Amino acid sequence: MRRPGADYLRDGIYELRAKHIRVQYRILYFFHGQNVAILAQAITKEQAAVPAIDIERAIARKRLFEESPEAHTYHEEEDDDDVQD
Repeated sequence: MRRPGADYLRDGIYELRAKHIRVQYRILYFFHGQNVAILAQAITKEQAAVPAIDIERAIARKRLFEESPEAHTYHEEEDDDDVQD
């Protein structure tokens, strides 16, 4: 995706842009391979630019994920009731 719906920020971090009424939402994300996007941070935007602290948080989360993808991946546990025989 490209502007205005998305944009590259820096250090492998992108932003996805959405607006509802007068609130601007931003989801900061990065890619793992070519087909997987990892959501790193979600904010409501109240300034002209995405705050540096939020970008830094996303970069830190990206580094943690890259060091150990399995440890930073959510897996929903299956209930016995969900298993069909």
